Amino acid sequence: MLPDIRKDNLPDPESRLEEGRGLALAIGIEVVESYIIPIRDVRPGTLFGSGQIDRIRADCEMAEAELVIVDGALSAIQQRNLEDALKRKVIDRTGLILEIFGERAATAEGRLQVELAHLDYQAGRLVRSWTHLERQRGGFGFLGGPGETQIEADRRMIRDRMARLRRELEQVRRTRALHRARRGRAPWPVVALVGYTNAGKSTLFNRMTGADVMAEDLLFATLDPTMRAIGLPGVEKAILSDTVGFISDLPTQLVAAFRATLEEVTGADIIVHVRDMSSAMADGQKVEVEQILADLDINTEEEGALRIPVIEAWNKWDQIADERREELAEQAERADIPVVPISALTGFGTDALERAISAILTRDARVHDIIVPTSDGKRIAWLHAHGEVLGEEEVSDTETGEEPQIRITVRIEDREFGRFVALDG
Repeated sequence: MLPDIRKDNLPDPESRLEEGRGLALAIGIEVVESYIIPIRDVRPGTLFGSGQIDRIRADCEMAEAELVIVDGALSAIQQRNLEDALKRKVIDRTGLILEIFGERAATAEGRLQVELAHLDYQAGRLVRSWTHLERQRGGFGFLGGPGETQIEADRRMIRDRMARLRRELEQVRRTRALHRARRGRAPWPVVALVGYTNAGKSTLFNRMTGADVMAEDLLFATLDPTMRAIGLPGVEKAILSDTVGFISDLPTQLVAAFRATLEEVTGADIIVHVRDMSSAMADGQKVEVEQILADLDINTEEEGALRIPVIEAWNKWDQIADERREELAEQAERADIPVVPISALTGFGTDALERAISAILTRDARVHDIIVPTSDGKRIAWLHAHGEVLGEEEVSDTETGEEPQIRITVRIEDREFGRFVALDG
C-alpha cells in the first residue's frame, strides 16, 4: 500500500503504486491487494490512523495476506506497532529494496555491499528485526520463512561486522581503481549505461554486445556491473558497461554501499542515459537519475558543461503511440544534449545510437587522404578498423604498369594516425 502524505505532494501516486507492485513482484511476492491511503496527519506511532489500520487488517484477513508492504519509510517504532496491530509482518520500501538486492547480488562484491547496507538498516531497528543469520531463502530475511526466529541483534557484533565489510569494500575500491588505471593506459574508451531501474539498459547492453546478461521485465534485474568490448564506427574497440538501475527514494544505505559499483561510471568517456519513454513517470525518473549522479559526484558541471558527455537513449519507442512520438521527436530536436530514439528490444535506432557515441569519441579526429597500394590489405583493413572511411577511389593508371593504388579518405584521431604511420608495410 502507498501512503499518500499530503505534505509530500507525490506527483503521480498511481504510477508510484504501480512501481511498488513491481518491486513486490521482483522478489516473487504475490500481490493480492494494493491501494493508496491518503494521510492528512502522520501518526508518530503507527503512521496510519486507527480507522485505516482497521481497514488494512480487515483486508488482510479477507485476502489471507501474510505480509504488509508499506511503500514508504517506516520508523522502527511504527513498524513494530503496525505488526502488533495487524498481527502480520510489515516491511517498508527500504526493507523491500534491500531484500531484492540481497537475493539478486551475484558477485562477492555485490554481496558485501548489500550486507553492509542491510546491517546499517538493521542497526536502527533492534527493537524488532528479522535476522539475516537465520534466513530461509535468498535476501536477508525481511520476508523470512517457516521456523524464523526473532532475535535482539547485538550492537557490538553489528558494528564490528560493518567495520570489516567497509575494510573489504575499500580493498575492492582500490582494486577497481587499479583496473581503471590499467584501462586508462589502454586505447579503449569506456561507455557507461545508466538509467532508472527497468529502463532497458541490460536489453540494450545485450543488443550492442551480443551478450546474455539477465534482462527481464523486473525491477533491479541487474545489480552487478558487467563490461564487454564492442566495435563502433571509426573506433576499433570500446568498453560498454552495464550498471545497477536507480530508483526514487533509493535507501541511503544502498547509495553509500553501492558507491564502489557506481564508481565505474566515473571513469567513463561517455554516459548513455537510457530512459523508458513509455513510462508516465519518465520525466521524474530522469530527475532521480541525474540527482543520484550529482549526489555521488559522478557527473557534475565544470565551466558550464557536464564533466562526462551524456547521450540520452529514449528507449521503448515501439511502445509509444504515434501522436506521442511526434511530440517527443520535437522535444528531442530542442534538447541541449544528443537524444536518440531507440527500441533495445527490436533493435530500432541502435545503429544511430552507435553513430552518436562514435561522433563524440572521434570529435577530435581529422580527415586525411591516404594513398595505399591496393595489394596492401593490412593497411587498408587497419584504416577501416581504426578510422571512419569517408570514401575510396583508384588513383593509379594500371595501363602504365604501375601498381594499382587507392586513395582512402578517412577521419581518424591523431593518435591512431600515428599508429598507422608506424605500421610495417
